[in-house]
Amino acid sequence: MKQLIKLILVLAFIHSGLVLADPLNISAVMTPKEQMKLDFNDGSGHFVLMVKREGQASGSGVFAGASVTEFGRHDITPGVSGDPSGYLVLTQSEGNVAYIKWTVRAIFLTGKDGKPQIKDNGFWEVVSGTGAFKDMKGAGILHIRPALSPTDRTFILEGETSLPQ
Repeated sequence: MKQLIKLILVLAFIHSGLVLADPLNISAVMTPKEQMKLDFNDGSGHFVLMVKREGQASGSGVFAGASVTEFGRHDITPGVSGDPSGYLVLTQSEGNVAYIKWTVRAIFLTGKDGKPQIKDNGFWEVVSGTGAFKDMKGAGILHIRPALSPTDRTFILEGETSLPQ
């Protein structure tokens, strides 16, 4: 009897069109290509940076190997906090594009050297897609970390994605 109930539940699940999510864990070193910056000349160090960065995703999941373009707005008061947000455009091949909206809260913590270190943590969600990514759903956590170059950033996305069957 238990086997029959399990079989009925599995068939109902499959028939319902529900989709199991696929894990995603990618990172991309993003290099600035264009930027505009507003400096608040009030002594606070506050600035707003509009930036277009480009990189290549590596890791595991549906976006591994994709070209990544960031369109970001980084509202930062150094040593205090910030509210970066924007969109990532992930392109696998011609016509296969995913649009991801992201939001981060930047907090400055005191490092072992006594200097403030930025910690950028937030979330991402798939908002649209074309081609193979049409009707994709997905969400997860986002970390932005410094890279080797002082202007490059490493975007790390962890989460899940799914496509309708």
